[in-house]
Amino acid sequence: MEGKVKLDLIEQHVIDFVRKLRADKKLRQEDIAYIIGVKASFIGNVENSGNPAKYNLKHINVFADHFGLSPKDFLPGSALILKKEQENEDEDDKEI
Repeated sequence: MEGKVKLDLIEQHVIDFVRKLRADKKLRQEDIAYIIGVKASFIGNVENSGNPAKYNLKHINVFADHFGLSPKDFLPGSALILKKEQENEDEDDKEI
């Protein structure tokens, strides 16, 4: 059974930021892959919520250099922490 892979909020934030950047620049997954030196299938895996693939700090650094940004631009302005109570509720929802 396929489902969503549970990524940390900060990991999802970075993925969403890169996806928006790609859309704003009208780039294909293949273009993004070329920039960071990976196969296009990796970008597809990252953007697929059912796959655990994600960008690492090296990828973020290369993106920042390529687009004239700071690596900080890819991160949220403050910590993204899911409260322990929320995590427990999410686990309970999975059991239903």
